[in-house]
Amino acid sequence: MKVLVVRFSSIGDIVLTTPIVRCLKKQLPNSEIHYLTKNKFRTILTENPYIDQLHTIEKNINEILPDLKILKFDIIIDLHHNLRTRILSQKLNVQTNRFPKLNIQKWLYVHFKINKLPNVHIVERYFEAVKTLSVKNDLLPCDYYISKQDLINVEKTFDLQPNTYIAFAIGAQFSTKRLPNHKIREICQKIALPIVLLGGSEDNANGNEIQKGLSHVYNTCGKFTLGQSASIVQQAKTVITHDTGLMHIASAFEKHIVSIWGNTTPSIGMYPYMPRKKNFSIHEVPNLSCRPCSKIGFKECPKKHFNCMEGQDIEMIVKNVLD
Repeated sequence: MKVLVVRFSSIGDIVLTTPIVRCLKKQLPNSEIHYLTKNKFRTILTENPYIDQLHTIEKNINEILPDLKILKFDIIIDLHHNLRTRILSQKLNVQTNRFPKLNIQKWLYVHFKINKLPNVHIVERYFEAVKTLSVKNDLLPCDYYISKQDLINVEKTFDLQPNTYIAFAIGAQFSTKRLPNHKIREICQKIALPIVLLGGSEDNANGNEIQKGLSHVYNTCGKFTLGQSASIVQQAKTVITHDTGLMHIASAFEKHIVSIWGNTTPSIGMYPYMPRKKNFSIHEVPNLSCRPCSKIGFKECPKKHFNCMEGQDIEMIVKNVLD
């Protein structure tokens, strides 16, 4: 059977599809697994041994349609489930299985705070798309394979030993999903262990502000690729993270995760996926009538108070980091 799995973005969402890829490959005899994503996310999947062929686009599915038509897929597993993937199915004229995206339930939750969402992780919902193929969840974590060129020797790079430092992913796609710098600094000041700050080049200025005067804090934001950052995460003792892609990469390695949530909520089903052991703590400000204000985030708090992050219990976060 020739299968095309589709998920265009983003980092965390793609990582969360890897149990589907693995189970398809291992449970369907003689299957050929293809994956379609955006080119900027290809490195997440390049080393995955369960993918026979990786296809990418920059912006438009028309870039890849002629090549995909030649391959004559038996089925498409649509794990993005949007207009673009529906057009893709129509143009390829291939049977397509989709997961329940629950847009109406998420809309009700965000706009009216009526939570009709099922109490299941999104990975479990992804498996709904392969149920007709008799593919079942193997209850193993997500997969993230680091290429040889992305492996970081933390001893040479930071003069640190593996499992002796904290990795702190300080960035987020939207500002309302990340702690303010003064809160991150407060956490760092209360932890005596070495702390490696992780993020993209857009986080470097924040990293410098957080690191200032703290000799045990290393600002690496913008200095490493995603794969290299994943290598640093893999060797960390504990990972502090917001609702971001690095949180899901850390869960693939079954690291101890301290997960901090602002305007988004884990009840949507995107918390760390750890089917074998619950090695994470969730930190959110309870009883805020304005949460969730978005399923993704904003540049600034719509209410201007930012209580979902300003009200975080820093002492409890530090306690869970050190436990």
